[in-house]
Amino acid sequence: MTDGKRGAPLFIQALGLVILTLVAAQVVAIAVIFTLPPPPPEFYRLSEITRALKTGETVQTRDGRALVIKHRATMRSGGPDSPRRTAFKAGIGRAIDVAPTRIEIVTDNDGPRFFVRRLRQSPAAKPNGAPGEGAPPPNGASAPGRGPGGPRDQFFTRDLTPTGDRGPRASPPRDEPLIFGDFELGVRQADGHWVVVEPKPTFRLDSWQQRILLILALSILAVSPLAWLFARRLAGPITAFADAAERLGRDPRATPLELSGSAEVIAAAKAFNMMQERLRRYVEDRTAMIGAIAHDLRTPLTRLRFRIEATPDDVRVKLAADIDQMEAMISAALAFVRDTTRPAERTKLELASLLESVIDEAAETGGAATVERAEKIVIEGDPIALKRLVANLVENALKYGHVARGSVFAEGDTAIIEIDDDGPGIPAAEHERVFEPFFRGEPSRNRETGGIGLGLAVVRSLARAHGGDVILINRPGGGLRVCVRLPI
Repeated sequence: MTDGKRGAPLFIQALGLVILTLVAAQVVAIAVIFTLPPPPPEFYRLSEITRALKTGETVQTRDGRALVIKHRATMRSGGPDSPRRTAFKAGIGRAIDVAPTRIEIVTDNDGPRFFVRRLRQSPAAKPNGAPGEGAPPPNGASAPGRGPGGPRDQFFTRDLTPTGDRGPRASPPRDEPLIFGDFELGVRQADGHWVVVEPKPTFRLDSWQQRILLILALSILAVSPLAWLFARRLAGPITAFADAAERLGRDPRATPLELSGSAEVIAAAKAFNMMQERLRRYVEDRTAMIGAIAHDLRTPLTRLRFRIEATPDDVRVKLAADIDQMEAMISAALAFVRDTTRPAERTKLELASLLESVIDEAAETGGAATVERAEKIVIEGDPIALKRLVANLVENALKYGHVARGSVFAEGDTAIIEIDDDGPGIPAAEHERVFEPFFRGEPSRNRETGGIGLGLAVVRSLARAHGGDVILINRPGGGLRVCVRLPI
């Protein structure tokens, strides 16, 4: 094998892909975080909540989802009240004229950062100490970074416009508490039931969830080309190995495998080619040995033929018949060796024409041979070997079944050749043994009726050399069917 281009070890390639994937994902995440503006929060004003409670209808909010009203028999507790929570309940109670003790607020996180106070004012600070920019919050609320809420207690000193612009907006000076995120605010009625206001449930994703999905999608797009190249580089040699193994099963003398890639792939290709070479030498050595033995046996048989001339006539006839049978077996063995060692010449051929030519030759010599079905199927194979395969089957059908009916058709990606006869068939226990060399199912030793025992062995050998196989089937109505399957 000519060594292909040696690449980095597969371990190094896989490690590099993992590192590149992590780096690419982090780069995409950083780019999205620094490029896109912060996602705007969803918050709800006290006035919007009280309007929903007063009207009992859905209220469209300015900076969040619509607020809906629900009636419930019970409501879970919102936990201990903080100063912010208490102030918010008091504001709701004053707005709807209900005692704060009848109000319950449940949030995803009960920390004070979910209750903030926004000061709406004119751009200029009020000299009389009215609420304005820089003025302390009313009602004793703590300033940012101080008081019960600590650093999480936040105040907006400028109005949030719908577009997110934090520019100054003139409005009457007043305080308006806000609540962030999902919440449930319930007011207990006189009968014990609760009227609950909450943001309308929706299947849409929050802004931060959308950004996470965006980061994930961009990371996949960035990494997919690298993963595709790596997978192709990894799968290419495996596919080539599979093709080479298929060729080896058909022909041990197939072209050696040549691959370029990682060190592991090159080492595997070398091992595969060494195995193929050993198998080829093994088959050739055994075949050559059989051929040499069969050839050398002709010499002592010739001497035996001369020596039996002096024997009595009744003994000489029997000995001569045995010698003739042995010579026929040797000739068949030599023919078998010659066919298996002959270099295969693969070309495209049409099976229906091949079957028809063999059937016509058998019919011209007086055999009851016909073609029942002949589909036009083209395969790549050795014309001489396949013709001998079909000829052996037709000859056996005429010899043992007196009739040969041939068919060629396709079944998926497989070409099927069937030869039927009207003989006694073969016992199921011997369906595999009849393919062994020199095995004859016919009990007599008469080679005119029993044959040599290499016909079906040659058929299976030639079929498997083309990547196919052959099986025997006893037909329900009597007779034997030989089915040869060849890949198209």
